Amino acid sequence: MHSFTTYTPALLGLLITMQGVYAGFSPTSAKNVAVYWGQNSYGQGSGPLAQQRLSTYCANTNIDIIPLAFLTAFAGPGGQPELNFANAGNNCTVFSGTQLFNCPQIAADIATCQTTYSKTILLSIGGATYTEGGFSSSSAAVSEANLIWATFGPKQASSSALRPFGSSFVNGFDFDFEATVSNIAPFANQLRSLMNTNTASTGQKWFLTAAPQCPYPDAADNQFLGGEVSMDAVFVQFYNNYCGDQSFVVGSSTQNNFNFATWDNWAKTVSKNPAVKVFLGIPANTGAAGSGYETPSALAPIITYCKQFSSFGGVMMWDASQAIANSGFLAGVRSDLGGANTSRIRRMSFRS
Repeated sequence: MHSFTTYTPALLGLLITMQGVYAGFSPTSAKNVAVYWGQNSYGQGSGPLAQQRLSTYCANTNIDIIPLAFLTAFAGPGGQPELNFANAGNNCTVFSGTQLFNCPQIAADIATCQTTYSKTILLSIGGATYTEGGFSSSSAAVSEANLIWATFGPKQASSSALRPFGSSFVNGFDFDFEATVSNIAPFANQLRSLMNTNTASTGQKWFLTAAPQCPYPDAADNQFLGGEVSMDAVFVQFYNNYCGDQSFVVGSSTQNNFNFATWDNWAKTVSKNPAVKVFLGIPANTGAAGSGYETPSALAPIITYCKQFSSFGGVMMWDASQAIANSGFLAGVRSDLGGANTSRIRRMSFRS
């Protein structure tokens, strides 16, 4: 039976600091691996290849960052957000008068992932079923950012916000919009402001990421990726498009369709944060996308090519269930990247 110790926010922050870990994402590394969890994309209803609990994937040393997919609505019943975690949602209940999940198992696993396995846990907002289109005004966006922070960020003593993950908190937020959205820039900037305020007082590091499709500029995300918001990373989806991995020409220094160079230029000349990391987003199995899947051996020259760009931050995969079902894929990609992302752990000593 899984044993869970409840951590207060202060103790959890102390444990993170004592371990010398600012979670799993290293902004200075090109070896990061991000794997989405929450949608059971492989589609098995039971057995070892069905989506397992979050902590199962956190124990995998080939994964550094796990975005939880997805927050699918901001304004559900009772004015509360909604979450969808496929079969993992079966272990959640809902808060009365809302459709907002209450997920003690995921809460326990987030704490385990952060303190035991040093992973970065993000909450991904959007997905294919998100239909609200953003916010009607910048003020509405700011108000929602305050609610999302109170709901999923560090627990605030004075707040009465419903908290799906209890005293546990995510390390940041990911934007995965598949259609045009409005007023996401003020929403994201308010989250960034709240994060910066917290960092100034606690030292905790927080992250904002996005998952645009590879055609540049991305139709859905350009409203907030045009230099309006300081992002830490973009998990560019190099699949299901003409610019995907399948268009890479081995041995060619100039790529006509595969456009990682375009996104590197975005990072250095358009992004508000010129140190933003660009990830190579890939399907983790043959059925994970319509196009763009490549074996680890075929990915090796693509990753080598991407490494020449200083913005390269590693690889993103869709998704965890697909990766585990594809035996050897995670380890093969980790090997392509050059091994473990050891730079993300910094031990600290203390004197009494």
